[in-house]
Amino acid sequence: MGDVLRWGRGALGVAFFVQGVAFALLVTRIPAVQERYGVSDGLLPVFLAAVPVLAGVGSVATEQLVKRVRPSRLLRWSQPVVLLALLGVGAGRSVLQLALCLAVFGLAVGMLDASMNMLGVSLQRAYGRSIILGFHAAYSLGGILGASLAWAGAHWHLALWVSYLPVVAVLLPGALIGSRWYVDGEPGGAAEEARGQVLVFRLLLPLCLVMTFAYIGDSTVSNWSAKYLKDVLGSSEQLATVPYNVYMVTTLVGRAVGDFGVRRFGASGVVRAGAVVAAGGFAVVAVAPGAWVGMLGFTLLGLGLCVLVPQTFAAAGRLFPGASDAAVARLNIFNYVGFLVGSPLVGALGDAWSYRGAMLVPMVLVLVTLFFARSFGARPDRYGGGHERARAVDVGRGGHGL
Repeated sequence: MGDVLRWGRGALGVAFFVQGVAFALLVTRIPAVQERYGVSDGLLPVFLAAVPVLAGVGSVATEQLVKRVRPSRLLRWSQPVVLLALLGVGAGRSVLQLALCLAVFGLAVGMLDASMNMLGVSLQRAYGRSIILGFHAAYSLGGILGASLAWAGAHWHLALWVSYLPVVAVLLPGALIGSRWYVDGEPGGAAEEARGQVLVFRLLLPLCLVMTFAYIGDSTVSNWSAKYLKDVLGSSEQLATVPYNVYMVTTLVGRAVGDFGVRRFGASGVVRAGAVVAAGGFAVVAVAPGAWVGMLGFTLLGLGLCVLVPQTFAAAGRLFPGASDAAVARLNIFNYVGFLVGSPLVGALGDAWSYRGAMLVPMVLVLVTLFFARSFGARPDRYGGGHERARAVDVGRGGHGL
């Protein structure tokens, strides 16, 4: 059984990595997509908003589909669809084709994100110790590679389909081969008795809020860091591209070591520390006198925010051990909510007030996470899953390792 879990863990890490590459290749080439299809500045936000909205729909559909189909099967076939839709975005010729490919991409991404994290939560339960941050570290690594490939494509003025085709040609068969080793959660014994557990949204709500706040923070960095450094802190245009890259690297580093922190200090302790560090990062950005201090703030943001999302998924699995797939799918919707809210919120506040002041809003929202931190260490016996008590301790403080 140990070998099966180890192979499953490696295969799922590959899936997270592939998704990181694909998503970065899309979002970092938005200007090229706009130019290829002649999409106006007024219409572009509609296209961009449609992707996370449809991803939310895909996540809702996944919650229903996993009642009949294993999450591993949904992941196995949604990932190739995402990659082919990405290729379609690069190869299409009309706005209608672009809309269709983005719609397929959004729906498939929602299904993929939900099913990936379902498998991650169930594998962590099987291991009995924190491993979920490692999967998200693989996603961050993929994002860095995807952004680097996108930069190369832009630098060499390659057509979108020329940039995307080799990547899809390599990643698609790799993802399909790796999918042979996916491991679904196998209920048995005490877990079987918990299968009837009902998902109570009121109990899940604190985690939904944390997920939303984390993605508001993340989208603030991804959408506004370059503009903030250039327009507010007076950096050069070249230097303004650095903060997001630094953020991605520190996110990778934080996630790579985060599981060790969870095992040593518990999930609640790591989440509290992450929230404080992230809030400190926003504070530094807001008061920074110049570009280099601003980059220090964005560095802190990467180290702080990186732990919140993976631990939120893991906490949902612990709260509802008998309905973890449904909990993860429901929770996954709120990462798209945060993504949709974050960028317009900061932009509106920046225009109406000041961009320095706007940075204080995600800071306050991240600090609210402290009030919900105890939900990350909650044991399911509080909510009707007492038979899982032995394996659902605050991950890292007990359980067996492999």
